Amino acid sequence: MRIGGVEIPEKKPVSIALRSIFGIGRTTGYVVCHAAGIDPQKRVKDLTEDEVSRIRGIIENNFKIEGELRAEIQRNIKNLIDLGTYRGLRHKRGLPVRGQRTKTNARTRKGPKKGPIPGKKVAPKK
Repeated sequence: MRIGGVEIPEKKPVSIALRSIFGIGRTTGYVVCHAAGIDPQKRVKDLTEDEVSRIRGIIENNFKIEGELRAEIQRNIKNLIDLGTYRGLRHKRGLPVRGQRTKTNARTRKGPKKGPIPGKKVAPKK
């Protein structure tokens, strides 16, 4: 089964398998199943063509997924940067955006540790 250009795992229950689509999580998976009138625990391989088309229709008409959602997120970030907001500056500098500490930690955003600067004198430790 393919939805939005993503291959959905066949052996998993429908509500869990739908999570492989960017933009659909736990709650949205259940909402789609209930809107389509399908048991969320039913396996993807056991779905009929009618059920698959109902799921596909609900997702394509009511939710932004994959490329469209990624593009919108990037536009929102670019807008924050262009406006010069604090959040935009944090995105631009590659630092944590949501108030986390940066003296220690923050390695995911800042990247690997930078080593000592060559040629710079280091004060001896006492």
